[in-house]
Amino acid sequence: MHMKHWLLAGALSLAASGCSNNEILVKKQTEMEARLEQLVQANAGSTARFTEISNSIKELQGQVKTNSTDLEELKPAFRDLKSTVEGISQRGEGRSSLPASSKIVVVDKGSAPGDSASAEQDSYMKAFGLFSSNNYGGAIAAFEAFIKSHPDSEYAGNAQYWIGECYYTQRDYTRGLEAFNKVVEKYPKGKKVPDALLKVGYSLISLNEPEKARAVLETLVEKYPKTPAAAKARERLSR
Repeated sequence: MHMKHWLLAGALSLAASGCSNNEILVKKQTEMEARLEQLVQANAGSTARFTEISNSIKELQGQVKTNSTDLEELKPAFRDLKSTVEGISQRGEGRSSLPASSKIVVVDKGSAPGDSASAEQDSYMKAFGLFSSNNYGGAIAAFEAFIKSHPDSEYAGNAQYWIGECYYTQRDYTRGLEAFNKVVEKYPKGKKVPDALLKVGYSLISLNEPEKARAVLETLVEKYPKTPAAAKARERLSR
């Protein structure tokens, strides 16, 4: 259970800090997601561990709701991680149905059915590993390679979003804006669209284009009113 305590302690310490600086919160969010995704990768062989992590995330989400509204920034990361956990867990359950003594013999030079999914997972986690170590240039290259190799992956839109985060964290708002806009344009049905719109607005504010930023944030609130990103957009608009 020490993992659950660690996760809860991390979120509570953010709330206690009372930091109003949005960029610091964004940095904390992205660092936490990278750590959590690495935990998933490290425990990829254990369905039971996936269940424990998933339950811990649910408990942490409940705790986050009781804290300051600034912690809403963390929720997209938790949702992204939860999807990763569930996807990997389902693949793990499928593999666990084989007898312990079973062996898969590949008689041709083609890839085994599970190899593609494993390669996809490994590629995505490699990018997160680079991001968590603050190697933003390497992370950008890795996420771009992931998108090129797995253009139809359910995580392609997520990878594009995190490219934007890499630039945004480095205060390269122009390239960040371009990357976030690609999420909206190329993956309109993706999970990261509301978060990308929020960061488009933030990037425009940082680029001293308040009117364009207001229009984007208002669009976010109108199209995705119940999302955490919309809640943050309302808060920013009220300023």
